[in-house]
Amino acid sequence: MRETMVLRKNKDMVARTIDNETILMPIYKTSEEINCIYTLNKVASRIWELINGKRSLGEIKSKVLKEFDTNSGEVDKEMQDFLKDLKEIKAVV
Repeated sequence: MRETMVLRKNKDMVARTIDNETILMPIYKTSEEINCIYTLNKVASRIWELINGKRSLGEIKSKVLKEFDTNSGEVDKEMQDFLKDLKEIKAVV
């Protein structure tokens, strides 16, 4: 993970929090095109919230380390996996 990298959310991805659970859903022209909805755990939800096109991944990592009872290695792993998933579903650019 390059800590200087800055990501922004794809405008074609909608996020909603319902009953303390964050879901991501791609926007499509017709409901027949919808084949997936993604649910995020607490840490992934916070990472998603912090992605704003201005913060670097290093800044996001620092915030996550301060807010959650975890260590740098765990955050690196979680962020790498989550960011890989976000890129695969084209949620970030």
